[in-house]
Amino acid sequence: MEIVLTLIILALALISFVLEWLPVDLTAITVAIVLMLLGLVSPEEGIAGFGNSATITVMAMFILSAGVTRTGAIQVVRDLLLVWGGKNSIQQILVMGIIVGPISAFINNTAVVAIFIPIIEDWCKKQGLSVSKLLMPLSFASILGGTLTLVGTSTNILASGLSEKLGYGDFKMFQFTTLGAIVFAIGLLYLAVFSPRILPNRKKPRNGSISQGYELDDYVTEIIVSPNSTLIGQTLRQSEIQRKFDVDVLELIHKGTHFPQPIADKVMSAGDILIVRGSREVLLQIKDERDIEILPDFKFNNGGNLEKELNTGEEKIGEVLILSNSRLIGSTLKDLRFRQRYNATVLAIRRGQELIRERLGKVPLRFGDLLLLQGPKQSFLGLQTTRELLVLEQRDVENLRLDKARYAIAICLVVIILSAFNLVPILVSALAGVMAMVFTGCLKPGEIYGAVRWDVIFLLAGLIPLGTAMSNSGATQWLAQPLEMVGSTLSGYWILLFFYIITSVLTAILSNNAAVLLMIPLGVQVAETLGNIDPLAIMFAVTFGASNSFMTPIGYQTNTMIYSPGGYRFTDFMRLGTPLSILMAVVTPALIILLYNPF
Repeated sequence: MEIVLTLIILALALISFVLEWLPVDLTAITVAIVLMLLGLVSPEEGIAGFGNSATITVMAMFILSAGVTRTGAIQVVRDLLLVWGGKNSIQQILVMGIIVGPISAFINNTAVVAIFIPIIEDWCKKQGLSVSKLLMPLSFASILGGTLTLVGTSTNILASGLSEKLGYGDFKMFQFTTLGAIVFAIGLLYLAVFSPRILPNRKKPRNGSISQGYELDDYVTEIIVSPNSTLIGQTLRQSEIQRKFDVDVLELIHKGTHFPQPIADKVMSAGDILIVRGSREVLLQIKDERDIEILPDFKFNNGGNLEKELNTGEEKIGEVLILSNSRLIGSTLKDLRFRQRYNATVLAIRRGQELIRERLGKVPLRFGDLLLLQGPKQSFLGLQTTRELLVLEQRDVENLRLDKARYAIAICLVVIILSAFNLVPILVSALAGVMAMVFTGCLKPGEIYGAVRWDVIFLLAGLIPLGTAMSNSGATQWLAQPLEMVGSTLSGYWILLFFYIITSVLTAILSNNAAVLLMIPLGVQVAETLGNIDPLAIMFAVTFGASNSFMTPIGYQTNTMIYSPGGYRFTDFMRLGTPLSILMAVVTPALIILLYNPF
């Protein structure tokens, strides 16, 4: 009965992950609670995930990554792209990969990609390139780079913790670096040769006009307050037109003088011109109710430039990306009071290939959404410091603690050296590094909490008890039996290939961490029963299979991050990522056998 209950919970959790009934972290916590309620794990086992060494280490590495990011330590390499990138597409991808990959080996790759998206966009603009040619290789290179060391991804750290729990000791800092380096080199060569041929020009070079890709000509226009309008003598707030109608007033022009945001308390007069975002249908409703005149030929229509019209004085237009740890996810612009909170107006939302330009206030925001904003330049400077959104332009160096960069690099090096030479456990050195970041001023105390990807922490903490329940109930052994029967008829290479492929498929459907938590105990059980293969070999195959997810924009966080900025379609990932996934699946097991002789 315990096996049946555990497997039912596992099945429901998988269904919830796929159908997105709840965010993955809440699903994981719910699983832990249900396991405790049913007595499948004790209360102590149910909350053990929060105190697990892997969970705490992952949390510390997020903070260390934030310290490096906040001090601008990575910014120094951006000029290398311009110096070494050249005009040849193969050279450009190789240079980018050689820079990004080793950085991703030590810094969380979502942080690395967040830093490099604006750098790549700026580089593409100067080179006249489509960003769709480079952003996907950027993501894939960072994923491959994460397999170079123990701390490259949370997946590696979690796999190390599971290995220790199962009695095979934790992974050392550079235990699989040789394997990772060869895999990285093969993957990068594939990207350099085939990306230019496979990836289309989804997003043309901007030539200074961000808004053209959002097709806003029919959604931004001018209206005039007529002499008989009921708006006369009212402020925008009093008129409630922004609350009652699906419109945003971007600018008010009174007798030739432009008044940008905030303009909620500006009193309107006859003859005032309002620049508004809204559909023609909504504007006609306002015309009927408030007696306004709609100008049919707004200045930026018919080949003009929206930026020239709205980038006046201290105003500007720009794009921001919703990050994976953003508290905005799941909320609407109306719920958030976005305009009041950030002093900027959302003109449109890009979600992959989908463009959303109507009823923006009612659209629940998602990770990876790209927002086109208009507002004061000072608002964009403020957005560069928020942890909720990523401004897709070069970060103002004034917002970085460049004088602390050498301390951040030194701290990370000490953490790595202490762990690599087994002087102290990685958990201890990472926590010490966190405190060193604060003591040296690389991070402020309040920034520590915002640096942590709490969704990942709660996912780990919630799923670790599920692994315990599967072991306690015998579900792991029960599931391993058919795998053992299959494995007894296969050679070692095919066993490793089997686990690699199953893990990759689970990663594409669920998440890399969930795949590792499910597959490593099963793999170890199979290896122990068969007795002819080293369990570490299967653990390596599972770890690499979980990390190298290229086939979909949702299989890995960095893929989701570049989905909208690159203007990609879902099929673009399949066209470039599927052959790479097959190549990695074929090569990785063979390299494990060659390098580690697991038989």
